[in-house]
Amino acid sequence: MKKETKLIFFSIVLILFGSILAHMFNTSFYSVDVKRINFETDTGILSGLLYMPKDASAADPRPTIITTHGYLNSAEMQDASAIEMSRRGYVVLALDMYDHGHSINKTTYEPATSFFSFWPNAIYDAVQYMYNQEYVLKDPEGNGIIGVAGHSMGGFSSTVAMVKDEQDFLKTGVRKIHAGLTMGSDYSWSSYLGINSDVAFAAYGPRTVGIIAAHYDEFFFDSEASKTGETVVFKDFINKPEGRAFLGNPENPIEGLMFTLENGGRRVIYEPWEIHPWNHFSFETTRYQISFYTKAFQGYTSPNQKNVGLGPENQRWMLKEYSEFLALIGFFLLFVPLITALIKLPIFSKAITTPTLVIQAPKNTLTKTIYWIFFIFGAAFPAIFFPSLMVKGGSGMVILKVSSLIVFALSIIIGIILHSKAKKIEGKSKKSIINGTILIALSSLLLFLSINFGNNLFVLSSYFNQPTTNQIVYWALIVSEVILILTLVMYYLNKRYSEITPRHYGFVTNWKSIISSLFVVIVAVVIGFALLYLIDALFKTDFRIWTWAVKTFETSHLIAALKYSPFFFLFYYIIGISVNANTGFMKKSKGYLFSCISVVGGLVVFLLLQYGLLFFRGKALCPSQALNPILLFALIPSLIVATFYTKSLYEKTGNVYTAAFLNTILMTIILAANTTTYHGLI
Repeated sequence: MKKETKLIFFSIVLILFGSILAHMFNTSFYSVDVKRINFETDTGILSGLLYMPKDASAADPRPTIITTHGYLNSAEMQDASAIEMSRRGYVVLALDMYDHGHSINKTTYEPATSFFSFWPNAIYDAVQYMYNQEYVLKDPEGNGIIGVAGHSMGGFSSTVAMVKDEQDFLKTGVRKIHAGLTMGSDYSWSSYLGINSDVAFAAYGPRTVGIIAAHYDEFFFDSEASKTGETVVFKDFINKPEGRAFLGNPENPIEGLMFTLENGGRRVIYEPWEIHPWNHFSFETTRYQISFYTKAFQGYTSPNQKNVGLGPENQRWMLKEYSEFLALIGFFLLFVPLITALIKLPIFSKAITTPTLVIQAPKNTLTKTIYWIFFIFGAAFPAIFFPSLMVKGGSGMVILKVSSLIVFALSIIIGIILHSKAKKIEGKSKKSIINGTILIALSSLLLFLSINFGNNLFVLSSYFNQPTTNQIVYWALIVSEVILILTLVMYYLNKRYSEITPRHYGFVTNWKSIISSLFVVIVAVVIGFALLYLIDALFKTDFRIWTWAVKTFETSHLIAALKYSPFFFLFYYIIGISVNANTGFMKKSKGYLFSCISVVGGLVVFLLLQYGLLFFRGKALCPSQALNPILLFALIPSLIVATFYTKSLYEKTGNVYTAAFLNTILMTIILAANTTTYHGLI
């Protein structure tokens, strides 16, 4: 096991080295203490990462920033502002909103109102907690020197917090919130709570308030586009009536210039040339945040804030991201050598089955033509129908429904024709071919039923309580059913020209091998996540790059992952069979490349077209698809890793089960931990 030992050691070194570096940059070279805090509220439990400069204390309280993420994300997504402002001497709380990350909503609600269950109270509940901390600065009148900030839904929460704070001010004479900066959010969703732009503008009062309104934001800043539902278009918020009104209707609104209103309040709009999720990973947006807080907290700095004068160009947060990416690479590199080493132990040796069998390349013009047609269609299908499957609607669903019925009818007709012919067809038994037509017919019927009754599958409920996971798992189900049909057709076609059996596909084995594969994967995944939790305990960092993250999770996330796992297993199982069957005859590097193309090639092209058209013509390929393409930024790299696992572990074990179990357990936990989990659904 010398080779495996070296690879395991290398993976662990990458994890540790990357995590130590990430910790150094996250704590600004140990000048800031970073810890996870939890506190109870009337709504539930809020969790967050508290960035506390070491020279801040009750004797030297500091201006404080409460910053939070958007829909589906967690506190770690706010590390750019958390790192940069804490290294400048401010206290920062990067908050998990309710039902995100480690925060839990303990109230109950119906699925129809679930979207309004987590963000309306999150920031203001955190303000109440932070205001009572001795290290948070107050002015002589008791007003809190607290800034609230949030991205997307976090921006809505910040807006609601300022409105509530102004309402409380009318009763108490104290404002706890001094400033607010919203990113990637306007007033479209807060208006459902009665907080439209007019109400918000009036409530901002003398506070310093800013808006980061990216030109290519997929969701907001264009009310006309919102009315049509086609929001993925170029935006220019500062020249819209709402943007001008926010600034006090100046004659010449200028991006980045802070305007002072008659009531003493200051307003500013920043317009980076970015898409919605890029605000998290942007040098420019972070520069805007530093500039905003420097102006908002002017006059409230402490003599001990040694770095408060650092310019907005002086940024280190990206070094933390790159370091965590090293750890992420190490994490994913760990599993193949770890499993390879474990299956050499007697207790797990049954996971190795018969020697790997390879399906030969198509040999004649007919099979070659059909092979490449199926390969291209199989790679394109997940992307072509991605918009329709994610919303369970549109013309794509109609096409799929009709196509499944056509395949079903053709299978029955061909089966009848073959049955009426002679006993032998070109020397092959017709029994096998007729069985094939029956299996294809049943698979197409299953596809039809899955589409026809799609609106009843994976509906948000107390059982399936992750809305975006519901979308992805339905997409995965339909994709797996289509790939199954293509694989069956190719198998029975190949049987006429080559000696292949089901054993060549890696799924024919004994139950002991399957059970052994499952247990060895469970052990490997437990070891992998034990390392993650160790890193979290030591350094308060995880493994990530931008939106692609492996993070710690709560029991509720694990339970959710277990509920979705059977359906994702079907996806990874069928994809594994297809990938190994269609690329096993290729040379190693070519086989891995074409395997990745077959799984994510279409999705990559879809993303390039979606955003390429947005940047070049000002309107995306699918302008009504705002959220779903964003999900692909994390889904695509996860599928690439899963494809490498599929190929590598098949070569080492001779079966598809080991990789299917690993991909199912590992990727489903990662997915479940990085999205909204509604805890209070009834």
